[in-house]
Amino acid sequence: MPTMNEITLHGIAAAPGIVMGRAFVYKKHIPRIEEKAIPPEDVKKEIERLRDAVSRSEKELQKILSFAEQKIGNSKAKIFEAQIMILNDAVLFGSIYKRIEKERKNAEFVVHGEIAKYQQLMLNSSDEYMRERAHDVEDIKNRIIRNIQEQKLISRFEGGSIVVSQSLTPADTILFSRNDILGYATDMGGVTSHTALLSRSLKIPAVVGLKEITSHAAPGDFMILDGYAGVTVINPAEETIANYKRRSREMAKFEHRLNELRDLPAVTADGKEIELSSNIEFAEEMRFTKSQGSHGVGLYRAEGLLIGRDTFPSEEEQYREYKSIAEKAFPNKVIMRTFDIGGDKVVSQSYEEENPFLGWRGIRVALDRPETFITQMRAMLRASTKKNIWVMFPMVSSLREVREAKELVSQAKASLRAEKHTFDDRLKIGVMIEVPSAAVLAGEIAKEVDFLSIGTNDLIQYLLAVDRGNDIVSQLYQEFEPAVLRTIRHIIKEAHRNKIPVGMCGEMAGEPVATVLLLGLGLDEFSVIPTVLPEIKKIIRSVTVKEAQKIAAKALTFSTFKEVKEFLVANLKRLSPDIPLPE
Repeated sequence: MPTMNEITLHGIAAAPGIVMGRAFVYKKHIPRIEEKAIPPEDVKKEIERLRDAVSRSEKELQKILSFAEQKIGNSKAKIFEAQIMILNDAVLFGSIYKRIEKERKNAEFVVHGEIAKYQQLMLNSSDEYMRERAHDVEDIKNRIIRNIQEQKLISRFEGGSIVVSQSLTPADTILFSRNDILGYATDMGGVTSHTALLSRSLKIPAVVGLKEITSHAAPGDFMILDGYAGVTVINPAEETIANYKRRSREMAKFEHRLNELRDLPAVTADGKEIELSSNIEFAEEMRFTKSQGSHGVGLYRAEGLLIGRDTFPSEEEQYREYKSIAEKAFPNKVIMRTFDIGGDKVVSQSYEEENPFLGWRGIRVALDRPETFITQMRAMLRASTKKNIWVMFPMVSSLREVREAKELVSQAKASLRAEKHTFDDRLKIGVMIEVPSAAVLAGEIAKEVDFLSIGTNDLIQYLLAVDRGNDIVSQLYQEFEPAVLRTIRHIIKEAHRNKIPVGMCGEMAGEPVATVLLLGLGLDEFSVIPTVLPEIKKIIRSVTVKEAQKIAAKALTFSTFKEVKEFLVANLKRLSPDIPLPE
């Protein structure tokens, strides 16, 4: 037999671990949708057919919810509660039933058309989180149609496999875990995808965003999945297998050593304490972040409250969630980001944006919908009685926006005082620097606020004019580009010149190769996904501030990202030789 060529694919590390096994290629059944006319006398029967399908879909999700609660706990299982809420959406299904009656079309055709509208709005979003949620909506749509057409649900197969698929729904991820699954590898997905979130909770290694894994992996192919580096290798050579076995042993030893660091502070070798915090989405994640040694929360994404609904949550709903997070984090702080989504996801619009990346989102929505922003601020202020909540505004591009947002905060405070509510009157307010214009104006903005937080994901995209979700140009998205480093240095210098702290909550903060550089540039706080906290802490504890400053100064003299990265990797190997780096 001819030797198979080794194929290496790079994606996004979603859940840690190195596994080797045979590929189970999961091809989803894509429902075939045909438009059919329904005779007047069969319209009621068609509506009943749809009602039965919705009922069966809900029963399936209730079973999945129950299994998920047993496996990963009530908090993570809320994903499925949100999907059940969509099935019970009277407005959505009211319009579907009316269309069937009025147009006399078959149920699956109408369901596909109506739900696809919501899905497309989410897919058009500039916000990665909302684009990921579009896949959840698609799952609901396909589940209903599958039940209308009475197709069988696949959830059992021979275990000991790495599941390879274009994408996986939350239900797929949970149901497949009932088998002896080694890992998940998908074409689509990001760090905020539910495949990523659930895989971490299930402790199943996963690599997502591989783009073409399904084009290369055939059923039964032997493959390696590296959930630390975000790499998969199909038909690996014997030497590659040996290297990964060695790397797997090294990682096991390394993780054991990291356990010893979890309760120690993030202090440099010469005694400077650095704030090391976590990025979270739900209050229930607090227990895990604390077990990883987190010093509070550097980014709480409030958008989790919007899952499965088309209106903003009430002040009371928001207050309960924010209060729960603040109490769990106490005495450490929680930085809460106000809603960072395009308003079209929760407020009906009569138009579609041609370029949502440069459209109506973040602080722009807040200032255009002041009543919604004030409601959120009232909830956050009411939850701030322990004085450990800080608030920051996303997608700021001008000084005017900062001042207008602060004025709305003042209005929220005044209304709470009038109602005799207690709150932290000195609540700290900050701004996310993720738009180049805000980076240029960092000094002026710093005069208006109490802290800055660098959102590298968007800042790098806008600075380099690269959509990292676009396969054609995504390789140009490079966090070590000299222009990016000099912009970060400028932001930090301007914040410190105005005597306020500056943190980073983008993915770059959790990149071990960048840690010493950022430390040397003067970053005060690293906010990262909880799984990488111990590794970042180890690097911080291995270097002095003076040495980090020398490394950062040298890195800034290079002209290409390749030179920068090679220099930083070499220094990381010297300072922390046991930090495992990708081959």
